[in-house]
Amino acid sequence: MTKKAPPGVDPRLLGEKGFLNFLYVAWTQGLGLPEPTEVQYDIADYVANGPRRGCIQAFRGVGKSYITSAFVVWKLLCDPSLNFLVVSASKSRADDFSTFTLRLMQELPFLNHLLPDDSGRASKVSFDVAPAPASHSPSVKSCGVFSSALTGSRADYLIADDIESWNNSQTQNMREKLSETIKEYDAIIKPGGRILFLGTPQTQESVYKQLGSRGFETRIWPARMPSERETQGYGSALAPYIRSKELESGKPTDPLRFNEIELLERELSYGRSLFALQFQLDQSLADTDRYPLKINDLIVTDLDIELCPEKVMWCNDPDKAWRDLQCVGFNGDRYYRPFDTAGGMVPYQASIMAVDPSGRGADETSYAVVKSYGGQMFVLECGGLKGGYGPEVLQQLAVIAKRQQVNQVLVESNMGDGMFSSLLTPVLHKIYPVAIEEVRHSIQKERRICDVMEPAMNSHKLVIDRKVIEKDFLSTQELPADQAIKYQLMYQMSRITRLKGALRHDDRLDALSMACQWHVDLMARDTDRQMREHRRETMDLEMEKFLKHAIGRKPTGSTWFTVN
Repeated sequence: MTKKAPPGVDPRLLGEKGFLNFLYVAWTQGLGLPEPTEVQYDIADYVANGPRRGCIQAFRGVGKSYITSAFVVWKLLCDPSLNFLVVSASKSRADDFSTFTLRLMQELPFLNHLLPDDSGRASKVSFDVAPAPASHSPSVKSCGVFSSALTGSRADYLIADDIESWNNSQTQNMREKLSETIKEYDAIIKPGGRILFLGTPQTQESVYKQLGSRGFETRIWPARMPSERETQGYGSALAPYIRSKELESGKPTDPLRFNEIELLERELSYGRSLFALQFQLDQSLADTDRYPLKINDLIVTDLDIELCPEKVMWCNDPDKAWRDLQCVGFNGDRYYRPFDTAGGMVPYQASIMAVDPSGRGADETSYAVVKSYGGQMFVLECGGLKGGYGPEVLQQLAVIAKRQQVNQVLVESNMGDGMFSSLLTPVLHKIYPVAIEEVRHSIQKERRICDVMEPAMNSHKLVIDRKVIEKDFLSTQELPADQAIKYQLMYQMSRITRLKGALRHDDRLDALSMACQWHVDLMARDTDRQMREHRRETMDLEMEKFLKHAIGRKPTGSTWFTVN
């Protein structure tokens, strides 16, 4: 930063706190706006004096992009040799940022000397300020997040302004592509340079959420004062200015920008979920709506291969949470033991094994064994096998079918036109003769999976053996950490959405949904009624035995003993 002010520039606009003074002048004289609010000043202070790697998340409409654009001009006023690279989700969005930067230089007379001249680059999307020394990199350059123009770029400051949008973060593949792209930013920044993200997360899997593990500090300014619970959810990311304000929960944090009436109007217009995302920077509600399958809805217990409880009751009591099971769900997700069981131990009514074949690529040949009784489904096994159509895979599937004593094997026939069934049938006949049936689907896979699994889980009808979860986690540990989790059933279950291509790997969950679909007809049976019928049958049988012993013969006519 220059120590001496350029001609015609007030020295108070420079120095450590000079940006706040500059922002006041830019707002009131350059743009004809009222003086910045306290929240805007607090954001500006973080922009000017924050860490070398930072992420700003502030409610929509607070003007974080305007503030940062003014910061670019201020830094060029202090040191014209600096280079700035502005990246946004779309090229037009990035161009708007650089165009506004030029506009500020035009509107404030003491900045006119910075305007580009004929000696350097002078376009709105790539320009040099007049005092800038010769350089391969322009003073300010804008481009889209996936632009080829990023290759070979160099900058002192990289400003990522809303690089994540709904259009580029809908599916897992999109999010991974975006995540890999921003890793290149460190190669663009000069030694000692700075990277600053401005944005609003679109999902729990947002790239902004991952920045903490990459050494970035996040600062959040919500539109309403958060409750105690919400404050804990923000953690250390909540702006100290917001945390220090003595406001009632739900009150506007920046009433000069948005008062209570305006926030209520926007909440009605946006809807609760989108408002929480755009104005409260709270992605938990958005994720609740977006991801339909909740790990917390499962019942996890130890299951027997042959017998099950007549009724298993769900709960989410913290005392019932499994402490020694690795949970790959979202923050706050837990596996819970049943609250209690009712009735005795009875044989399963049906036992199905579903198989989702794969080729020889990265996907697995996945399988799931699901049994049912009285409207509840019990998951005894679920996993994946590498090897495509190989003999080892076929033999392992047959062994699993024999161990679990399944009544029928279902095979997805969409791939290979029934070839997998033809290969599996003789192996089954040799190891465990059982009926095999092909299943063909025409509905979009993600929608089909959610439509089957969501009602079963929401009504707490899905019971999973503890060993399934343990094996699911351990089965992928030989893979790199960033790949291992994506093959796991529990990860797939918690991250599936109804959007096409939501997950890169969904084989285990697909096999589980196939098996559950087969049991859907049995789900309509009322569990309590099934228990009463079983109790009545048992009591009738005991009464017959008693009467035969007491009078020496089996009673005639209808059974007179009734159990309510």
